[in-house]
Amino acid sequence: MRAPRAIQKTFATRLVVWQRAHGRHDLPWQGEDAYRVWLSEIMLQQTQVATVIPYYQRFVASFPDIAALAAATEEQVLEHWSGLGYYARGRNLHRAARLIADKYHGEFPREFEQILDLPGIGRSTAAAICALAFHERRAILDGNVKRVLARYCGITGWTADKKIEALLWQQAETLLPQRDVAVYIQAQMDMGATLCTRGRPKCGQCPVQDDCAAFQTDRVHQLPTSRPRKVVPERHSTFLLLMSGRDILLEKRAPQGIWGGLWCLPQLDDGQDLVADYVQRNGIVVSERIELDAFTHTFTHFKLHITPVLLHVPHKPLQVQQAGSVWLDVEDALRAAIPTPVRALLKQVRHALPSDRAS
Repeated sequence: MRAPRAIQKTFATRLVVWQRAHGRHDLPWQGEDAYRVWLSEIMLQQTQVATVIPYYQRFVASFPDIAALAAATEEQVLEHWSGLGYYARGRNLHRAARLIADKYHGEFPREFEQILDLPGIGRSTAAAICALAFHERRAILDGNVKRVLARYCGITGWTADKKIEALLWQQAETLLPQRDVAVYIQAQMDMGATLCTRGRPKCGQCPVQDDCAAFQTDRVHQLPTSRPRKVVPERHSTFLLLMSGRDILLEKRAPQGIWGGLWCLPQLDDGQDLVADYVQRNGIVVSERIELDAFTHTFTHFKLHITPVLLHVPHKPLQVQQAGSVWLDVEDALRAAIPTPVRALLKQVRHALPSDRAS
């Protein structure tokens, strides 16, 4: 499927040379221990480096080691994850830290199978930790590497398809060098992030351009093959912003599902205007109702169309002052573990409030 063995050997060599001269060397988790490598790998799933760096820095400042993370509450962990998205990653990270504290006495395990057994860690992530933290000879296959290998090896087909993914894993293992594995793995990541990008790849700067199948056959923009199109489900919800002075009502979501364990606004689903029913059922006296601009929040598997309704209430109703609910000053609410669309709405509300904190 691929070029002669001599070329296979030089692919890794060229990437290593390129990485040392042109790759990224100032990422805050580079050269760090397994805990920080693990944390960075989890944060980088589905998220770009520029977005991750400030979250990573704030996270390690509060939880500098596994013991600190294991001792934290899930609420504290999710507060630090708030806005990063894919919150199951934060919950799994916390679960894994507690498991490491109990089973491995707080020391990050070194064996690949032990790492793979931790919550939230798959084959590629476990291999990346082994290669970058322990310098083991392990191949990885994250999104960037899939794109690099699909182009270099000329592999057509959607990379998430099981058969195509198996071919990519085969190539990843075949091209793996015997030495400088950590540098090589970083080179693959750097190549995919800075040169072999999804759009506008910089082929003129690529160290393996001469035998890249996609470049040689003018298929760089056709590979990797796009995901088969399908209809994205759409849902409709009304978000209620119940305001009493500067305080706003938040409700904690169940641990499972979208936004599990986060603090959210009361949500009315099915696209129906059930605001009047909610107000009556909870004995809420509304002094003013304001319809805010609707917007759409896109998840991986569906789109959520959100209609926000601001309700000013002169007195906090007793019916909604219960377990799982809390009234917080808007500034305090913004520091809580809240999802991105809720944060956007709270910032919008805060902007319209007086600058003082008086109720």
